[in-house]
Amino acid sequence: MRIAGAPISWGVCEVPDWGVQLAPDRVLREMRELGLEATEFGPQGWLPEAPLERSAVLRDAGLQAVGAFVPVLLHDADHDPVPGVARELDAFDAAGGDTLVLAAATGTDGYDARPTLTDEQWSTLLTNLDRLVDLAVSRNIRPTLHPHVGTLVETRDDVVRVLAGSKVPLCLDTGHLLIGGTDPVELAREYPDRITHVHAKDVSTAIAERVRSGEISYTDAVRHGIYVPLGTGDVDFATIVSVLTAAGYDGWYVLEQDTILTEQPEDGAGPVSDVAASIQYLRSLQAT
Repeated sequence: MRIAGAPISWGVCEVPDWGVQLAPDRVLREMRELGLEATEFGPQGWLPEAPLERSAVLRDAGLQAVGAFVPVLLHDADHDPVPGVARELDAFDAAGGDTLVLAAATGTDGYDARPTLTDEQWSTLLTNLDRLVDLAVSRNIRPTLHPHVGTLVETRDDVVRVLAGSKVPLCLDTGHLLIGGTDPVELAREYPDRITHVHAKDVSTAIAERVRSGEISYTDAVRHGIYVPLGTGDVDFATIVSVLTAAGYDGWYVLEQDTILTEQPEDGAGPVSDVAASIQYLRSLQAT
């Protein structure tokens, strides 16, 4: 089991006004102190954009690169997503990383609303996904699509449409899938060969139901603590690990629990304790 971190677990996010944004040196140091050996890059611009500089920051922190979460506009026929993703992949060449985690961006900031696509826009989205798969594979990068609340691939119907209409593999984000109405255990059982990356989250279904009903926004749900340490919420992660292991899964388990910080925590405090508990839980599953 390859376990990695993600800056969003420390509240580092691409959404404007998301909350207090911690500096890379602190987040990367705390990851290493927790025993993590790898991390996703975080939002564009958080680490240096120049590939060699990004590589140096990770090397100095003692961390390996996993890859990057990249929201991309896929459904607009007048926008070509390939050049922007190609530039992001340039950073992989120097900083390392083998996994490109795409999300179907709406074109607006945040994850609290999304439009309804026409059939023509869906066709454009699916075609662009396959183009980006070919681009990534040509550069020896593993492509994957992240179903995500507030993007154009959120619900069970969206996920099934992507699986049927494109060749893109999936990131099994156990939290976003559950919030969007997809049982991650069921998805892992039905499509183990399409899962090449895992974002490990645990969720309070009581809060998730409030998001699905429209009672609260996704951002408010994060503030209300929708994500909890692995093993303390309602995601059956033990079964997910068992199913994926039986299917020969050899990708990353990235601890990625969205957090919003309202103030700068003291050194060693804040999100660290939740991440530590999640690491311990994952390692207990590995031991069994």
